[in-house]
Amino acid sequence: MANKYLESSALSAFCESIAMMQSAGIQTDEAVYLLGDNMRDSIFKRACDSIYRSLIKGKTFTQALADSKCFPQHMVDMVSVGEYSGRMENVLVSLARYYDEEDRLFKKVSSAITYPVALLAIMSIILLFTVTTILPVFMNVYEGLSGSLTASSYSYVNLSLVIGWASFGLTILLTFIVFLGFLRTRTQKGRIALIRMSQRLPFLRKPLHQLALGRFTSALATYIAAGLNTETSMKEAAERVDHKQLRRRLLKAHQEMVDPRKLKSLAQTIYDNYIFEPVYARMLVVGTRSGALEDVLEYLSSSFVDDSIVQIDTLIDSVEPTLAAFLTISVGATLIAVMLPLIGIMGSIG
Repeated sequence: MANKYLESSALSAFCESIAMMQSAGIQTDEAVYLLGDNMRDSIFKRACDSIYRSLIKGKTFTQALADSKCFPQHMVDMVSVGEYSGRMENVLVSLARYYDEEDRLFKKVSSAITYPVALLAIMSIILLFTVTTILPVFMNVYEGLSGSLTASSYSYVNLSLVIGWASFGLTILLTFIVFLGFLRTRTQKGRIALIRMSQRLPFLRKPLHQLALGRFTSALATYIAAGLNTETSMKEAAERVDHKQLRRRLLKAHQEMVDPRKLKSLAQTIYDNYIFEPVYARMLVVGTRSGALEDVLEYLSSSFVDDSIVQIDTLIDSVEPTLAAFLTISVGATLIAVMLPLIGIMGSIG
């Protein structure tokens, strides 16, 4: 039995393939069998084989996915909702789109990190050579001329050493951080852990919040389509959110919906707790009054995810100019560190 999560691209392909075969009238167990048939041994094939064995034993698709231990909890939860609501095909199509976008983002992140890692590693080697080989040469020259030099020139040498070692230390630290992030993007679990850590960073807080909000809205729409009342749908969807701050706000909003002293509607509690931006909250109110709540939620989910992707793309595109600026400063500091002792020596001789 496989015991490693599938990559996002494999998750997307799995969901899309099963959805297509289900739309063609093929039963789930046969669809999974056909998907894994005649494939070379791999995590994907072992996952399909494990799911198929569970299905022919009478287990549900949700149980089979969970038993294979190859699929993230979010996918298992959404498939469970799809089975309950009879909207399995729609849920799988939505998941395929979500994981396809996730795979695209992670590939772009990995590509954006690889370039900085290489440049920073080279820069670290250059700075190490500077502070351990070049600067000591100036120290030796100073010692040889110490009899004719003023004490003030020695301060230039000390300053150059400080600048050199500071540039080297900062570059090494940044290289380590970037390299650690690169390693995290190599596995699905590492990516999940990286996302959770990134939720604390100011420049990633908003896009990751939007991404979690898109997940919540999609789950909420599916629960409502399954026939559950809005209170239960709100609770179940909120418990599927892995963004801690958003989850606390959602559960607080749910308490206002079931509190006998308040008994707020879904749209009202979302509006009052600023879970959605005002314009989106008003759309939810209109959707509730017009009977198109599910359609509005699906639209909002797509909007939140797309907005998050745009913001993350913008951050990724800013990596290269930021790195160029950092390397320019580092090179400048290195040149200054090399030149300062020479300036001090020449000034003393003159």
